[in-house]
Amino acid sequence: MRKQKPVLRVRAYILAAIGIILLIHIVSMLTLDRSIQYTETELVSERLSPSLDGYVIAFITDTHTFPEEEACSVVRHINERGADLLLLGGDHAQDGTVGDLMAILAEAEVTDGIYGVEGNHDDFQELFTAMRQHGITPLDNDGVQLQDGLYLAGVADLWNRTPDIRQATEGASKDDFVLLLCHNPDVNMQQNTERADLILSGHTHGGHATLFGLWAPALTLRDTITSYGQQFMQGWCKGAYGTDVFVSRGAGWFKNTPRVFARPEVVYITLRSAT
Repeated sequence: MRKQKPVLRVRAYILAAIGIILLIHIVSMLTLDRSIQYTETELVSERLSPSLDGYVIAFITDTHTFPEEEACSVVRHINERGADLLLLGGDHAQDGTVGDLMAILAEAEVTDGIYGVEGNHDDFQELFTAMRQHGITPLDNDGVQLQDGLYLAGVADLWNRTPDIRQATEGASKDDFVLLLCHNPDVNMQQNTERADLILSGHTHGGHATLFGLWAPALTLRDTITSYGQQFMQGWCKGAYGTDVFVSRGAGWFKNTPRVFARPEVVYITLRSAT
């Protein structure tokens, strides 16, 4: 019997550790993971002209379930923080409220306008109609010259239709810094992205429910969300052609499914000229 006690003690320690880990995740789910984080990050590039140094991009994606008061709070934050451009990364339609959401987001005060692409949960025709009604420009395998030396392109969703990066970026000159808005980051592995200098994506929700933000079962145990595991889970990464990619965790909740160590976020990216 004495020999069994250490075994029982180890088992008790293991169960206690599991209980503590579970409790930590429940607390995170009910607190931090329910509040939006405003993420500040920078990209330094030799491709940026000095005139664009300090250019600020606000990026919102994957709003899904997004209460009106939350959307209004985000717009107030953007207006107080200040940004040159607001980009919408797709998956904005849920519960038939996409028109109301676009009306709120259109109140953001940015210098160079508001642009967006579709996500896999969007009806692109419905979304694009709502965008246009509120002065937001949809991008659909095309692009626009924002400023001298700065070109913005956006592509169709990989699951819904056929994204075409070549077509979207063909209007840019060789000296332009090219921003590419692309909902699903898997496109970075399947098409040539050498013409883009910075790609902004969402879709993976940072794993949505993770173990301490390090391991995401939804991304690693199946390939129904992404074909590349945790490569495009969140934050800075690179695609097959070495292009800088930033993947946002998204700002909303998918059908009210709790986030766990995958806090919703709105991203501010400040461009810095290396010259």
